[in-house]
Order: sequence, then C-alpha cells, then structure tokens
Amino acid sequence: MAHNVTIGENTVIAAQAGMSGSTKVGKNTMIGGQVGLTGHLEIADNTKIGAQSGVHHSIHKPNMTYFGSPAYPHREAFRIQGGIAQLPDLLNTIREMKKKIDELERKLEGKEKT
Repeated sequence: MAHNVTIGENTVIAAQAGMSGSTKVGKNTMIGGQVGLTGHLEIADNTKIGAQSGVHHSIHKPNMTYFGSPAYPHREAFRIQGGIAQLPDLLNTIREMKKKIDELERKLEGKEKT
C-alpha cells in the first residue's frame, strides 16, 4: 500500500495486491490476489476485483465485479477472453479471404485488358 491509501471497512484484500498512492477503496470490497490499482483511483462500495486484474480507472458504480488486465466488468471480460481465444482462427480466415480477393482482382484485371 502506498501513501495516503484509504480502505473502507469490511474490505478484504488478498496477498500480493498493490495500490498506488491516494487510492480510495470503498466498504465491503473484495480484492483478489495480485491485483494492481494505479494511483488516485476511487473504488465504489461492494466492488469485487478478480485475481491478477489491473485497474487503471476509477470504478464509480457499486456492486460490480471486474477482472482482467486491464480490468473490465465481468461479462465484458468474458467476451474479450473468448474473442482472444478465437484470434488465431480468425487471422487464418482473413489471410485466406485476402488470397481469394487478390486472385479475383487479378482475374478481373486480366479481363479488362482483353
């Protein structure tokens, strides 16, 4: 914990969590292990932050769950993680589509010249 950090009552903070200076954590908040909070943030009451999350913006809406690095509301974080898992296949699809487009353009240019 850095200088001037305030932590609300009934807040639980797991091991290896770190908070930069002048951060204010609300009441009844749960902060998982290895969470990092940048400085001068405000974390609303009843917020849950999942392990290994990185929070760099204030959280003003109470009763929300966040995780990820950077941290997002949990439903959005699930969607992001699901999308990341699909990236290799999507890149292959895009490469295949680009090849087909290039082939079609070459064929079209050849027809225009004749």
